[in-house]
Amino acid sequence: MKKILVSLFVLVAMAVQANAATWVAADRVSTVGSQLLKKNSIATKITFKVVNGAVDNSNAVASKTVCVSSTDLSYAGNDNEVAAVVAHELGHIICNHYDKAKWRDLAVSSLSDKLGTSNTLVEAVNSPYVASKISQDDDEEADVMGATLMIPAGYNPLAMVVWITKQPGSTMDILKSRPCNADRAMNVYDYTGYAYPAKLKAGYACNEYKNFLTYANTVLATRKENKKLAAKVSKDMKKSSYLVQNEAESSNMSASNVSATSEELAASMEEVSASLNDLAQGCNNLLEKMAGMNEDAKNSAMKLHEV
Repeated sequence: MKKILVSLFVLVAMAVQANAATWVAADRVSTVGSQLLKKNSIATKITFKVVNGAVDNSNAVASKTVCVSSTDLSYAGNDNEVAAVVAHELGHIICNHYDKAKWRDLAVSSLSDKLGTSNTLVEAVNSPYVASKISQDDDEEADVMGATLMIPAGYNPLAMVVWITKQPGSTMDILKSRPCNADRAMNVYDYTGYAYPAKLKAGYACNEYKNFLTYANTVLATRKENKKLAAKVSKDMKKSSYLVQNEAESSNMSASNVSATSEELAASMEEVSASLNDLAQGCNNLLEKMAGMNEDAKNSAMKLHEV
């Protein structure tokens, strides 16, 4: 009897090892993605494609294809984390980040045409700091939207925290001895606690999450001593929850909304262009006034010199 039990145990262990050896994140994308779409009542006639390099889902609604980065998938260790990767990309699409990027590019281009690339305002808008801030804001919004999509589909939203911290971090993260991408990860952690406290309480069984909790607990302790900071975080989470709900309700993932989306984009671009023209005209008027003031000052100085 003991020999039989030992043999069964060995067979089970071998089966588990074989399954672990054959599990590949890229192979799970379609299945996990379909589950996310179905359980969130999003159009299911969408395919998923794993690509190398940068991901561009700006045409996802029209093409009905969502691209997922092979690099992002390399940080996923199970289906929960694959769901985090896919849901993050869906989050960018649902939140219209690609359309908003087009508006921003149009705005900067129009501003450059009106004021010139060497203008202080144009240089500020084009600065790496502004680009990085916009990118971080978009990622954080996509993270919380993704976490929201994961829950109905049966995936653990805290896997989003782990996936984020597995990615390369900044020099600041290293200097402060904190997890990689700590701010982004903490944002998802806070949002989960605010919107889905039971999920936060249930936790996520892996060493990476345990390591993150050590950092999160120090942050929470600091907030406990700083009521202003705690109130700000609560306000931010309330805002995030509202934005997620609003974006989800107006999601344009279905084919029937593609035409409407294009019309809205065109209308928005016209509004942005008109606003920028007004802004540029105002700047030109201001520059002309300043030039006039300089000329008056110059004339006054010459008269004083003559006297």
